[in-house]
Order: sequence, then C-alpha cells, then structure tokens
Amino acid sequence: MANNNIHTATNNLTILSSYFHSLSQTPQRLKKRVLATWTPDQELNQVRQRSGADMKRSLKWYDLIALGLGGMLGVGVFVTTGSVAHHQSGPSVFISYIIAGLSAFLSSLCYTEFAVQVPVAGGAFSYLRLTFGEFVGYFAGANILMEYVFSNAAVSRSFTEYLSFAFGKNDPNVWRVEVHGLPKGYNMLDFLAVSLILLLTLCLCHSTKESSILNIIMTVFHVIFFGFIIVAGYCNGSAKNLVSPKGIAPFGVRGIVNGAATLYFSYIGYDSASTLAEEIKDPSRTLPIGIVGSVIITTVLYCLMALSLCMMTPYSKISDKASFSIAFGKIGWMWESNLVGAGASLGIVASLLVAMLGQARYLCVIARARLVPSCLAKVHPSTGTPLNATLFLGVCTACIALFTELDIIIELVNIGTLLVFYLVANALIYRRYVMSSNAPPFYTLCFLFLFSLSALGFSLSWKFDQLRWGLPLFGGLMITITAFYHHNHKVPQTHTHAHWCVPFMPWPPALSIFLNVFLITTLKLLSFQRFAIWASFITLFYVLYGVHSTYQAEEFDHGANSTPSNLQTTKVEIQVRLLHT
Repeated sequence: MANNNIHTATNNLTILSSYFHSLSQTPQRLKKRVLATWTPDQELNQVRQRSGADMKRSLKWYDLIALGLGGMLGVGVFVTTGSVAHHQSGPSVFISYIIAGLSAFLSSLCYTEFAVQVPVAGGAFSYLRLTFGEFVGYFAGANILMEYVFSNAAVSRSFTEYLSFAFGKNDPNVWRVEVHGLPKGYNMLDFLAVSLILLLTLCLCHSTKESSILNIIMTVFHVIFFGFIIVAGYCNGSAKNLVSPKGIAPFGVRGIVNGAATLYFSYIGYDSASTLAEEIKDPSRTLPIGIVGSVIITTVLYCLMALSLCMMTPYSKISDKASFSIAFGKIGWMWESNLVGAGASLGIVASLLVAMLGQARYLCVIARARLVPSCLAKVHPSTGTPLNATLFLGVCTACIALFTELDIIIELVNIGTLLVFYLVANALIYRRYVMSSNAPPFYTLCFLFLFSLSALGFSLSWKFDQLRWGLPLFGGLMITITAFYHHNHKVPQTHTHAHWCVPFMPWPPALSIFLNVFLITTLKLLSFQRFAIWASFITLFYVLYGVHSTYQAEEFDHGANSTPSNLQTTKVEIQVRLLHT
C-alpha cells in the first residue's frame, strides 16, 4: 500500500514537472501554433479519425430545414419579441426582424460555402482554423459554445414561463423556488428547466436521426401553431395598435436598429445546421437548401408573428415575459392563452433540441483539435453521437438554467455571436481571394482592415449624434473600397463550378461584415465588459492548456507519420513505460 502511494506521488510529481517545463516553452509554442492551419483534407480525414468512429450520415435536406427552423423559431419569437417591442422598437419590431434577418441571411451564405467545401461538424471553429489559424478558430469556437450553453439555459427557463400559462397559471414564477440569500436575477431556482435540459440530453445521446424525426414532428405542429397565432392576431387585433399611442416607431430609427441587435439572438439556431455536416447525405446539395432556406422561412414567420402581437396589444402594454399568452388573455381569449402557452413550450423544446445537438458537435470537434481534453471528442460506435460532449454540456447547461435569468446573458450571447459571424465573413473573402488562388495576402488583408475600420467609423457616427458627419464619409468610403477591390481582384475561376459558392463576391460578405460591426456597436457597455471577462478567461485557458495540448498532439501525429523503424521504436518505448508503471 505504501509503495503504491509512493509510486502515485512520484507520478504526480513527474506530471507536474512536465507541465512546468511545458509552461517554460510557452512563447516558442505560441509562435508555432497560434497561426497554424489545417487543409480541408486533413480536417476531413486525419483530424476526424481522432473521434474513433464516424458520425452516421442519415440526414436529408428536409431534415436540415426542419432542424434549422426548429433551432430558430421557438427561441426568438417567444423569448425576445415582447421585450424588444416594449422597450426598444415598439410596433416596428417587425422591421427590426427584417434587419436582423438580412444580417443572418448574409452570414448564412458565408457559412454555407464553407460547409459545402469542408463538411465537418466544427462549424465556425473549423472554418476559421482552416483560414486564420488555430487561435482565431479556438476563440470563435469558445464564443459559440458560450453562446449555446448560456442561451439554452435561458431559453429553458422561458419554457417554464409558457408552460405555466398552458396550465392556467398567470404567474411566470409560479413553479420556481425563490431563495432570499441570492442576488436578484439569480434567486429564482427553476428545477423544471433543469429537468427538461437533462431529458433532452439523454435523448440526444441515443440517436441523431431519431432526434431529427422528433424535431420534424414538433416543427410541423409548431408551424401550424404559428399560423393559428398569426390569423388570430390579425382577425382579433386592430391596425390602430400599430400607430397608437406614439406611432409605428415610438423610439425612432435608433430604437429599431437597437432592437435588431437584440433580436439577433433569434437567429443563432441556423448555426446548428452547419454543425451537422458530417451527418448529412449529399452535403453539397443539402447544406445550401437547409441553411439558407431555414433562415428565409424563419424571417418571414418572425415578421408576421411580431405584427400579430403588436396588433393585439399596444406596444406599451406588451409583457416582457410570456408576451403572446398574456396578449391573448388581454383580448379575452383565455383558452387560447392556454393553447399559446402549450404551443410556445413545444417550440422552445424543439429549439433546445437543435441547439443542444449543435453545441455537442462544436465541443467534439474542438476536442479533436486537442484544445480541450480529448475524451470529449469520442463518438460512440453504436449510436454515432458525440456522447461525452453531449453529457458534459448538458450538465453545464442545466446548472446555469437552475438560477440565471434571460436578461442577464442575452446581450453577452449576442456580442459573441455577432463577432463570430463577422470573422466568418472575413474568412470567406480571404479564402476565396488568397488561399484558393495562391495570391499574395497583403492586398486582401488591407481591404479587410480598411473596410472594417470604415464600418466601425460609420457605426460610431450613428451611435453618437455629434458625429453624424461621419455617416456619408464612412458610408461612401466602404462602397468605394469594395468597388475598387472588386474591380482589381477577380474571383478565381477554378472555384466557380466546383462547389456551391456565394455569388456577387465580395459584396455579400462585405455587407455582412458591415452589419455585424454595426449591430455590435448598438449593444450596451455592460455587454462589452462581460465579454472582456469571458475573452480574458478563454485566452488564459488557451495559453495555460490549449497551446501545449495541440503542440504535443501535433508532435505525436508527426511521429505517427514517421518511417516503420521509427514507429517500431516508439512502440517499444511505450511498452517499456507501461511495464514501469
């Protein structure tokens, strides 16, 4: 027994000594790994093999559209519409949805081209790692994971609110437990939300295809339910409520734009569809239909739902929580209010199912890259699902859902999402004009830098009234820079017929860059402060763990590709170590 304890202590000291030795080499390893990129072939084969088993290709185009719709519909319209209409946009909340939808549409085009060329489960993480290097990909992946976990936790709490109305309870907190010792915003414990998250986690561990079938059933009922609310709102509402009491835009154009930044939370679900690329049959055809199609359909439904809500109730009387159920109650439709609560709960379940499907695949691919512990990369051989990643993130989401209110994290989620979509748009331009044609990167990097700087100048001019002179200056500068770059840098012809690609380059991704920068600057200062804390944390994790883990993984892969004699020597060394331990 004593010998075992001594042996364990010796091993621990050896591991600790090895770690401190790795830390001493941090500058050299950062220099080697931060800008390290992979080729699509390596990502599709060498890196994917680290999961042990392949994910099953069982999804078709209608599965992807349903998953995209399921991921977006329940989150946005039931969770954010009432609050944005009441505090930011007024009856013009549907215009805010159009602006947010346009930005999401342009981002979805960028995502789709990447997803068709590199059909892996990593989404933005893989696209950016292939283009801008390991750290940028890791930073984007960590932000997307944060967005998924936090938003899923918050949305699951909305499920409790709407379900209470389905059972005739008019208090959103009726099934929550108040703890007086905790600060406001964290003091209402929601055990029903936790139960929902854990139940969906177990479902997702079982099978992707069966989860997709369940989502299709829920999404069909959900769309029918949307139709009921739209028709009922138009028939029982009044157009006068759209201009009463202070006109269609009581908070002005600024309120409409600020509302669009908040409503971007409603569109994060389409990103989940791109993470299913490894499980889709015929990705080059299915991905464009699924990703872009779901964004367009969702935007139309969002606008109609927002108009319906504002016609039923003047914006000043719309409730922040369970707004649609309360709106039906105010016009005297009590049983319809209960029905809305039940339908909204179903929609939220569908959204959570898809979002949790996507978050596990993100973590799985990040673990394949060895930026987090490799055990999270394992794919179960019989179910074909990333089991460990699904369970880990399910528990994390449930813990946050227990106590955190939606208002605490919604803008933190938005700033991370907008930043990632901004990076993906930049990456698409760089990949098309530099990597696909082997052109010098200097001119493209200068264009991206100057365009982003002009977009920031325009956005700050809009934000501060005393800088309005900057609107025509920076707006004209963006158009001029893009036109000049387009004229002098033609799209590589080799790219035109090989895969589906974004048309009219570079205008769509450039417009996406502008809209993402513009919407980011409309968020509150507190959002930037919280984001700075999160960014510091994930950067510190990369410096202390990620860079050393990937460095050692690449050294191992390099050794694995050595000559047979070297492989045999490595095998003998491993056997000797095992004998000693």
